[in-house]
Amino acid sequence: MAQEGTFPSEANIFVPDGSLSATDCKGLADVLASVGDKWTIMVVGALSKGSLRYNEVQRRVSGISQRMLTLTLKRLETDGIVTRTLFPSVPPRVDYELTELGQTLRGALVPLHLWASSNKEAIARNRLEAARKLHAG
Repeated sequence: MAQEGTFPSEANIFVPDGSLSATDCKGLADVLASVGDKWTIMVVGALSKGSLRYNEVQRRVSGISQRMLTLTLKRLETDGIVTRTLFPSVPPRVDYELTELGQTLRGALVPLHLWASSNKEAIARNRLEAARKLHAG
């Protein structure tokens, strides 16, 4: 009788084997902290279909403050994920767009988005159950 089970997916075939140096781990953690930030993910999502003006990005990223959007866009520009184009007009017009590197990040975030969409209700139920247990016991 054949054994049933889960087949390795592409996601777990390429799991690092733990042989990273401390320097590599720190560098990787730094990049993951930056690109895995809630606002980064939402800004990259907002820019996924093309360039937008600052106010358009802010409208599409619900709940972000002007300060946080400015900091996020500056960091993404520094990291080479977003380009900022200033048009000499009155008033000045500034557009933001994903770079080629930013497009690869967008591609990496799509599976995470799909996973979150598929599992948000289960996670909400689990959190509710954990809160009930905490208050009950």
